Amino acid sequence: MFAGKSTELLRRIRAARAAGTAVLVVKPARDTRYDAHALVTHAGDREPAVAVPALGALRARAPVHGLVAIDELHFFADDAVDPIAELLAVGTSVVAAGCDIDHHGDPFAPFGLLVPRADEVVRITGSCARCGAPSTHSERLVPCRDRIIVGGIGDFVATCAACFRPTPR
Repeated sequence: MFAGKSTELLRRIRAARAAGTAVLVVKPARDTRYDAHALVTHAGDREPAVAVPALGALRARAPVHGLVAIDELHFFADDAVDPIAELLAVGTSVVAAGCDIDHHGDPFAPFGLLVPRADEVVRITGSCARCGAPSTHSERLVPCRDRIIVGGIGDFVATCAACFRPTPR
């Protein structure tokens, strides 16, 4: 969190549109933090998006687009793998952003299954809130037993591996 993943996704969306590519922007329906129908960065930059409960809902819409951009990919877990494979099989490009490690320090699905198949993987880091080193982890600050929560400033803090304190199980 707080590394600029959604900001980079927006940059890629806008570059594709500037090149004449039809883009479908997608977000998980349960991510209603800033706007239920827009991809919104923590800094407030926004882009209209289709909110879906599952990526399988894209089957009818996506093939008319040259690019499908997905924010918060980890919200979809391994259920994202087959729909993304189907998009790629029909020639639709896919770019996605999400957290690859959870608040326990464990890998988030679907990254373990998608990263080996990707043409490009960019791991963006922010700054550790404790020491300033590159952040690779999101430390949860609020008590909750759910693996995924819709959170933001005050719910998580970006940390490096050395400063990371995993949430107890």
